[in-house]
Amino acid sequence: MADFNWRTINIDALDPESAYNFDLSTLTPTIQPTSTQDVQTLNGQIRQLLRGGNAEGALRGGLENVPYGADEQGKALHTTLITECLNQIRQTEMSPLLQRIYKSDNGSELCDTLMKYLYKGMGQGSHTAAHPSGNAGSGGRNLTPQATGGFTQASGRSFGGGEGGMSVFLSWHEKLVEMVGPGSIVRVMSDRRTV
Repeated sequence: MADFNWRTINIDALDPESAYNFDLSTLTPTIQPTSTQDVQTLNGQIRQLLRGGNAEGALRGGLENVPYGADEQGKALHTTLITECLNQIRQTEMSPLLQRIYKSDNGSELCDTLMKYLYKGMGQGSHTAAHPSGNAGSGGRNLTPQATGGFTQASGRSFGGGEGGMSVFLSWHEKLVEMVGPGSIVRVMSDRRTV
């Protein structure tokens, strides 16, 4: 009995009320797997709405059909689509559009999903949403040398993924927080489903 080291016993494993015995998989919602082909098909249908001039319908369709179960390529394709939708909507139309989305069925969830895409777009400031393959070169920034009296500067002109720009994401974020409040930010940060 003197040979047994009592300090190596994990006491938490013996306590049934301990967090050590808690199954963490119960915190993760069940998500249906989605193939990249399915995402491309869905994006094609939504782009038809966008080409037809229905940017609000396209944005709503993209937010209602989020491919949570897709691989990174599929998620990047859908993020690019959402960014295209956001770019098609004028700044003066943002607030009325957000009002209509928020007051509709599942409006709060749609606004939270939009917030997820805004954060993903802002997080890709050095990556590009326009190139889901990650082949943007130079970290996704367009670096152009500029002659400045004998000195050369490399300046990045594209701040949010080429098409969208960081200012688009920030404008949408400002309007969305004004409408739904900071609770949406907390819900997005705590949600385990990623876009």
